Amino acid sequence: MQQLQKKLAVDFGIDFSDVSLLETAFTHTSYANEHRLLKISHNERLEFLGDAVLQLIISRYLYQTYPQFPEGEMSKMRSTFVREESLAGFARACGFDRFLRLGKGEEKSGGRNRDTILGDLFEAFLGALLLDKGIETVEDFLYQVMIPQLEVGNFERVTDYKTALQEMLQVNGEIAIRYQVISESGPAHDKTFEVEVLVNDQALGRGRGRSKKQAEQAAAKNAVEAGN
Repeated sequence: MQQLQKKLAVDFGIDFSDVSLLETAFTHTSYANEHRLLKISHNERLEFLGDAVLQLIISRYLYQTYPQFPEGEMSKMRSTFVREESLAGFARACGFDRFLRLGKGEEKSGGRNRDTILGDLFEAFLGALLLDKGIETVEDFLYQVMIPQLEVGNFERVTDYKTALQEMLQVNGEIAIRYQVISESGPAHDKTFEVEVLVNDQALGRGRGRSKKQAEQAAAKNAVEAGN
């Protein structure tokens, strides 16, 4: 933690008063579970808080920066900016991945490079920073790290294929789109999901992913590409 504290101070001018918040933000559930006797806290609650403050700050940024944009357009932009793949990219850019505390099993399975884990870490850090320093410091940090990259478009752009499929199919009216898990494989810490996307019980595409969310996106991508 000392190296992390030094990095935060040098790179971002941040000095945590409550270091335990910082430790919790960088502790994955797998590490806490492997050290149950020590009663170590993991970062899921801080992730919840960080997600909320991130949404607020990005929403305010979009509202102030793009006064001509309607609500729908701003919502699309925000969803692109705060996708787990984009947040994982910012976590890597900050060097946060090096300080993440993972369980041995998660480490061996490549968890340190997994977008879901790193995106959650970035949000958990924001939650810890909010509690320790307040929302203005969180905003200052995001304006150092995130906003400049958003303004030049230098972030990981990931197509939201679920939205693209929905828009493609609903041109002539509402259509019920359903995603169904058809298989799960692998150990609990490293599962692979296979998902099928259906309309009126007709399968349009299948996809695999390390999470249900990723598998759904893969299935939607398959369906979009098949329909083009």
